[in-house]
Amino acid sequence: MTQLTQRPPVDAPGRQAPAPPEPSFFFNGHAPRRRTLVAVVSALFGFALTVVWSAEFVDSTIGDNVADTLLGHHAKDTPIGGVLAGLAFAVATGIAGTFTACNVAVFSALAPLAGGPSSARRRLVAALQPLSRLALGAVAVSALYGALVAVVGTGMPQFDESAPGGGLSGRLIQAMVVYGLIGVAMLVLGLSSLGVVKDPLARISRRYPGAPMLFMGALIGAFLVGRPFPLFRQLFRDAAESGNLVYGAAAFVLQTLGNLVVVAALFLLVTVVFGRRLQRWLTARPSRASALMAAAFIAAGVFMILYWDLRILARRDLIWYPMAPWAH
Repeated sequence: MTQLTQRPPVDAPGRQAPAPPEPSFFFNGHAPRRRTLVAVVSALFGFALTVVWSAEFVDSTIGDNVADTLLGHHAKDTPIGGVLAGLAFAVATGIAGTFTACNVAVFSALAPLAGGPSSARRRLVAALQPLSRLALGAVAVSALYGALVAVVGTGMPQFDESAPGGGLSGRLIQAMVVYGLIGVAMLVLGLSSLGVVKDPLARISRRYPGAPMLFMGALIGAFLVGRPFPLFRQLFRDAAESGNLVYGAAAFVLQTLGNLVVVAALFLLVTVVFGRRLQRWLTARPSRASALMAAAFIAAGVFMILYWDLRILARRDLIWYPMAPWAH
């Protein structure tokens, strides 16, 4: 009797389909059946968000009001008086900037933490360790950049407000480059979550399991390198003019932690309240976890690239880009 062996799947007559990548942190080995649909819908969501997103509403209506409430005075109109006032300003404006356009990627960074142990207490404990690594990566990058700002001073590109002929200032060019690169990184992570491309962190994460969360934290910390949020620029100038390396590092760290605290608290609340149902839903079909993670990364990546590159060019009347009437 001849023994039958299972043949690899084929995607065309006489040609074998490429084997999916090995399981890793971002890819659990179970690719969704409709990978193209997941990618397209996620990308369209990211694009739609760029069309309707109003920077004025998020930065001014939400950000300024939150900062004013936390500080007890008008943040934009009041000079930062001293180190302690600067650190308080950093925390308040960090929280106020939670829902600015550059923080969209924070939500996708938490996608790999979905699901978890069955009990609420275990889910909470299980989520705290990767969250701490995420925070560590963000703190490391923001501290280094804050120290650099204090040392170099106001000669950095983020202070360049000149825009010859109505073009792009050095500050905007820096934002476009930084957020564009972050967007590309998010897209690669999204495609690797679908099993389309190999996880770029697969090798290092096998040796250092905490590396992926540290990397995503570093991406979040890098937001400060390009952030044009008006209240952050106020803190940025104060740190640069102080020339105090420790103050610059501490202020930027507190700004980043302020960005993370609200999102992390919401995530932990959802983990405790809905984590058991979410775990059962993900366990019933493991490919759902891949689709969820990929959707978060792809949507965030597309948003970062289109919003911070193409839409900025459109705001300078250099190209056309669709925008809702309230987003102009």
